[in-house]
Amino acid sequence: MITLALVVVAATLGIGAGIALLLRALPSVRLQLTGLALVAVLLPLGVVLTSGWVMFHMGDDVKILAVASASALAAVVVAFVLAWPIAARLADLERTARRLAVGDLTARAREGGPREVAAVARSANEMAENLTRVFDARRELVAWASHDLRTPIAAMQAMLEAIEDDLADPRDYVPALHEQVRVLAMLVDDLFELARIDAGALTLELRSSELRGLVDGCLLALAPEARAKRVRLEARGDGTALCAPEKVERVLYNLVTNSLRHTPADGAVAVLVEPTPTEVLVAVEDTGEGLSHGTSERMFDLFWRSETSRPRGGAGLGLAIARGLVEAQGGRIWAENRASGGARVCFALPTAT
Repeated sequence: MITLALVVVAATLGIGAGIALLLRALPSVRLQLTGLALVAVLLPLGVVLTSGWVMFHMGDDVKILAVASASALAAVVVAFVLAWPIAARLADLERTARRLAVGDLTARAREGGPREVAAVARSANEMAENLTRVFDARRELVAWASHDLRTPIAAMQAMLEAIEDDLADPRDYVPALHEQVRVLAMLVDDLFELARIDAGALTLELRSSELRGLVDGCLLALAPEARAKRVRLEARGDGTALCAPEKVERVLYNLVTNSLRHTPADGAVAVLVEPTPTEVLVAVEDTGEGLSHGTSERMFDLFWRSETSRPRGGAGLGLAIARGLVEAQGGRIWAENRASGGARVCFALPTAT
């Protein structure tokens, strides 16, 4: 009798362990728990059938109890084998989340296990990567903004000290002081606009507007800078979009200024307006050096700047502001290389209809 009970226990445990291994190979928690439910139903059913066979053939209730106890133990073992790795994965996710919560941005969760748990781990790691990029970008913003604020302030301070010491005629420094104040005002405006976009506090009044007039006004304002660099400005096409005209002017100013910065002397910058049934496409094309690998995907990221623009540019906020303003008007913006050379930065706004 004891021998038979031990044989039944061993056989039931072996069957349970085999089923547990098969269930652990299933790709999702849902399938594993479904398999566990089937085991919980089918294993007792098998026990009942085996117990009936023993009862009718052996006539001994102790054997029935031994078979039932063995099957129950096997079910517990199967449940433990399935639950332990899932619980371990979830505990690892919890530890990762706690480390991120206290500011440890190097924390990463192990990716693996059932599909749902692995998906949560990947999402947690992507969140950590995004947080790292945001904090790095903010540190970079503070560094560059501080540099760009310090430069005009130092120049103004030097000019004012020279005037106080009677080393210069105030009238000689008035234009230079005006220029430094303009630079400071532009940087402060960029920071303020970026803060509003980032906080989602930008409120726009959209109305039907002819884009050609906005393009002509932007190119007229930048004509002196283009002449100084011997760069030709052109405008072609027209279209009516549903937009905030003053924000479109800001976008055009940022994009054309960026193109002028990267276009060599005797080059050209053209603004093309092309209406479609649902959108009005605006493209700023230049004959500059074009976009390097990976630039088109990152150039609109917050605080990103190409290495070639660092010596000449400001804090690198213009393109990020342009993207925020275009998207706030229900549009989209992207960049690509021209087939004939140079860069092409495009944005599309909804038509007025």
